[in-house]
Amino acid sequence: MPAVKNDIFSKFMVPFMQWYLTMIAVTVVIDYILHRVGWAHMGIYLGYLGTALVISSFIYSLRKRKIIQSGTPKKLLQWHEYGAWIGTIFILVHAGIHFNAILPWLAVLMMLLTVASGLVGKYILKKATESFRIKKQELLDAGKTPAEIDQVLLFDAVTVEAMKKWRVVHMPITYFLAIFSIIHIITAIMYGA
Repeated sequence: MPAVKNDIFSKFMVPFMQWYLTMIAVTVVIDYILHRVGWAHMGIYLGYLGTALVISSFIYSLRKRKIIQSGTPKKLLQWHEYGAWIGTIFILVHAGIHFNAILPWLAVLMMLLTVASGLVGKYILKKATESFRIKKQELLDAGKTPAEIDQVLLFDAVTVEAMKKWRVVHMPITYFLAIFSIIHIITAIMYGA
């Protein structure tokens, strides 16, 4: 069996988790600093800015579906990834810790799940699939039988197959995020919150 450091989980899932945890850590640091210097009220403006960044990141989706023709898909995908990631940090700072409001928390939960599923697509799936293919070929070239290869790569195969389902999760969660966010914005406007 290959060394743990070479398996797909360690090679791709761990960096994914690091990006996700970095997002949470940056959020906590920004929120702490704002509270420490007496600027906690700035969180509301970060919510507006974060929302604008996340919405603007969907230009990539419009381009991908050929609704718009301008912009290169590669650059728009990069903006989609980083604009949404930074926007999410700002929105999380905006959300703060308020246990009295269920709707905003549902929107935050959907946003965290959307970012997680998006990171799976960005950082993990393509690289993991390629790594799996290369490892399988190396074992074939080394004269291993299909049964031996299946035994050696079982954990990697299960990991890659699970990751291939990322879009099935990412798109519906994104729609729920949009619905909860719109309802939150409407109710915040209606009640002056």
